[in-house]
Amino acid sequence: MNLILFGPPAAGKGTQAKRLVAERGMVQLSTGDMLRAARTSGSELGKRVAAIMDAGSLVSDEIVVALIEEALPAAEAAGGAIFDGFPRTVAQAEALDAMLAGRGQKIDLVIRLKVDDDALVQRIAKRFEEQGRADDNPESFKVRLTAYNTQTAPLLPFYRGQGKLIEVDGMASIEAVAKSIDAALQDKAA
Repeated sequence: MNLILFGPPAAGKGTQAKRLVAERGMVQLSTGDMLRAARTSGSELGKRVAAIMDAGSLVSDEIVVALIEEALPAAEAAGGAIFDGFPRTVAQAEALDAMLAGRGQKIDLVIRLKVDDDALVQRIAKRFEEQGRADDNPESFKVRLTAYNTQTAPLLPFYRGQGKLIEVDGMASIEAVAKSIDAALQDKAA
């Protein structure tokens, strides 16, 4: 089974993805992790990624799709992938659908962790105050949250139209979110 976890930064995607990896043996394909790994790999693709990132530019869809494609055999062998941070645009979603179709695969389920933006900002402000993590700066977090909401909005009707979108209350406890995700996976498998 291939699934996409959608949600803004700090919504709990990483926590839920790690749980699914541990409990179901799925492979988490986090584009952020993949870009960092490619950058340090020394491969030709990694050198291209490093040059783009060092210039402060965004890595192209073509490169991100190539990284995903490179990781698919391991995900297939494990019985499925959890896409985290990808796709971010309709063009990326279409490229992912085409790539998977070429391998006889598809996205089975898209789970959106629905959260309250104001509550997330408060959560991040508290975490920043307590832990001082640079990426938790409330002002930069608001910029990231706005970018997420702007980029992701067109993907929701795209996947809803395919009948693949399930929304889960991301503001619930970790355990309640996990139960909701498990129920959605169980329904899809039935």
